[in-house]
Amino acid sequence: MPSRLDRFLPPTPLARRLSMQSILFAFGEGAFITGSAVFFTQVVGLSAAQVGLGLTASGIASFALAVPLGRLTDRIGPQRMWALAAGGEAALYAVWPFIGGFATFIAMMVLLGLVDTAGRAGRGAYTIDVFPREERVQSLAFMRAALNIGFTFGALLGGLALAFDSDSVIRAVPWLTAAILACNAVLIARLPDAGHDALETPAEKALSPAALRNRGFLVLATCSGVLGTNQVLLNVVIPLWLVQETDAPRVLLAWLFGTNTVMAVLLQVPAARGVNSVGTSLRAARLSAGFFVLSCLIVLVTHDTLGWTTIVLVWLGHVTVTGAELFQSAAQWGFLSELSDPERRGEYQGAAQLGGTLGGVWAPAAFTFLAIHWGTPGWLLIAAIIVAAVVAMGPAARSAERYLARTQQPATA
Repeated sequence: MPSRLDRFLPPTPLARRLSMQSILFAFGEGAFITGSAVFFTQVVGLSAAQVGLGLTASGIASFALAVPLGRLTDRIGPQRMWALAAGGEAALYAVWPFIGGFATFIAMMVLLGLVDTAGRAGRGAYTIDVFPREERVQSLAFMRAALNIGFTFGALLGGLALAFDSDSVIRAVPWLTAAILACNAVLIARLPDAGHDALETPAEKALSPAALRNRGFLVLATCSGVLGTNQVLLNVVIPLWLVQETDAPRVLLAWLFGTNTVMAVLLQVPAARGVNSVGTSLRAARLSAGFFVLSCLIVLVTHDTLGWTTIVLVWLGHVTVTGAELFQSAAQWGFLSELSDPERRGEYQGAAQLGGTLGGVWAPAAFTFLAIHWGTPGWLLIAAIIVAAVVAMGPAARSAERYLARTQQPATA
């Protein structure tokens, strides 16, 4: 008989296994990311501008090769690609302490970006493939909650390393991350095969048209990327607004991010419940957009409020934009589950990353300018962009659905 605790655990042994893998991965990466700024500047000896250029180079390379890496995932198998990428990431982190200049830093960032992109394609295709349709989104929600748990504990470990104020300790963190990620790679390699790890021949795959021909899916992925700019509001715009445009104390930022973490752990699974079709995914996207717009409307008034009123409203703005994050994630998983060609799931993962980048790469500069420099009109324009994106998602999703129905008929026959 199920216990009360079972309600808070993933529904199947495989989902629990993958959730533990998510915690392990995020724990390793979170430990490094927390102290990465100190590592890059004090150990590697880079300037902030050079670090920014490295991130940009990594993003450009990942964008350019997202779809080819997705195609490679379909060719060699999702689990194999995921395991290889995980092993490659562990090896690259082991090399970090030996990086000593800008050129090698750029090369390392590009390689890490490509390995991460390949791993995302493999992980995404594998999880869609290995779970039954009715379990996919719920299992992915548990895995997302587990990632947040792992990143939280990784950040605590990274913060502990920073507390020693020692370059030697900071230099050792990438090796710790490499060891954790090597265990992660072994765990992934031992996962059960999914359906498409038993590969078809290239001739059989030729029956299925490329993901980039599915224009409805690309538009949908781009619009989903626009909804995904809730992360820009969460991590960039609202903190800058709080510091520059309100009288709220800066210590409130810690409470805001703490609230986001707790909500992401506790509420991601309930937000994803019932998302198991294109229609329910669209409903989740509309809920995400509604929370996003509500956050804009709440935060914009804090320019003219004082004291506790400001504090409560900024906090509510952060809560609502976290709601936008939770429902957007659920919608995205639903779309990928329902609208990916079964023969090209890796490629569709790459196309989704491509669309997501197109949908969100402009947002940090645009949203910051609109909110900080335009004030109320800028916030209203941000909300209007979100409304336009979610309105376009319905026709795009139906177009993608029709495209798959047409192109899969010859293969079925």
